[in-house]
Amino acid sequence: MKFIFDKDSWQEIFGSIKKSKLRTAITVIGVLWGVFLFITLLGAAKGMENGFDKEFKNLATNSIFLWAQRTERPHKGFQRGRSMRLKIQDVEAIKKQIPEVQFVVPRNVQGVFGGPPASVKRKTNTKTYKLFGDYPILDNVNKVKIIDGRFINVNDINSERKVCIIGEKIVDELFKKDEKPVGDFLEINGSFFQVVGTYKDNGTSFEGDDSIYIPFSTYRKINNTGENIGWMVIAASKDANIVEVEKNAKAILKRRHNVHPDDERAFGSFNFGEMFGKITGFVTGIKFLTWFVGISTLIAGVIAIGSILLITVKERTKEIGIRRAVGATPAKIRGQIVLESVFLTLLAGILGIIFAGFVLMIVNATLAGGDGIPFVNPTVNVGVALGAVAALVTFGSLIGLIPAQRAVMIRPIEALREE
Repeated sequence: MKFIFDKDSWQEIFGSIKKSKLRTAITVIGVLWGVFLFITLLGAAKGMENGFDKEFKNLATNSIFLWAQRTERPHKGFQRGRSMRLKIQDVEAIKKQIPEVQFVVPRNVQGVFGGPPASVKRKTNTKTYKLFGDYPILDNVNKVKIIDGRFINVNDINSERKVCIIGEKIVDELFKKDEKPVGDFLEINGSFFQVVGTYKDNGTSFEGDDSIYIPFSTYRKINNTGENIGWMVIAASKDANIVEVEKNAKAILKRRHNVHPDDERAFGSFNFGEMFGKITGFVTGIKFLTWFVGISTLIAGVIAIGSILLITVKERTKEIGIRRAVGATPAKIRGQIVLESVFLTLLAGILGIIFAGFVLMIVNATLAGGDGIPFVNPTVNVGVALGAVAALVTFGSLIGLIPAQRAVMIRPIEALREE
């Protein structure tokens, strides 16, 4: 190990590098590019993963949106084209009969799916907005970002209170900057409601910031909806097969509403869990591709270094022969060649990591927070980066043994005869 700190060894290494600057530079760039590509792609994949996590952090990812439509088949005396209506009892049936289901959230709405919006009046200002009748459990499947005040609670439901939570846009349009909405009153469809909270759009729901939440029971009372509900959100446990949960939920609804088992139009749905699974699968695929491309490029670069050193050994045959003739041991010759290989791979690896870090910083500053671009904090685990460097050093040592052994096998007398 003494040769690592031997001044003469390093002088010989740098001397060898100077004799073939271009060839050495191209080889180092090859390894550098491999490390750069590996770290950059891995960081980009992590940035995408973080972006999707941030984008959907307010939603229960393993969930289904389910609503009623019209039948396409006659069944048990009922004609095709019959209009379906979901009932509040359907919610309880699904919760009881499907063990994987964690939450079922019934919802009602005015102003969506072609219906007229709610008329909202404050003083002399009248506007129209979407009106949602909800339970407090909605916060478990679609997080409502409260700015001031609170969300709907159980007492609001039980007492059928006339309270509401309004979005930022409504605050801006109906209130002045010096007015505090919470505690004030709005006239909604002719009835007065007290504002108990304001919210901010979380970026992943279709409510937006121009909607009003009121208790489900209050909505039912003032709109006379009875046991009918507009649609429901079903949230399953993380390890549940969301496709099977959707299939089972529809089967339950078909039995309860006398719908033909093969009728695929009676109940519509959007399987958010299935879509999210495809997104995570895509990110996993990108990670696998990154590891494959990165490692392949690194190996190719290290092999290139070994090839360059073989050429170098060939060119330095006479010099190695002279050194052997004056007493240089095979171990010293071998150690110097291996040291040169490790030095070049380590240098290329460190430079590759540094350049990749700069590129990821620039990409993050450019894309992070951009509209429609799920890309946040494209970091690479320190252990992975250090592992890549350690792998380079290991590969560099192993690949360096080939030209080193070639150098050791040179007989001094034959080397001195080389022209």
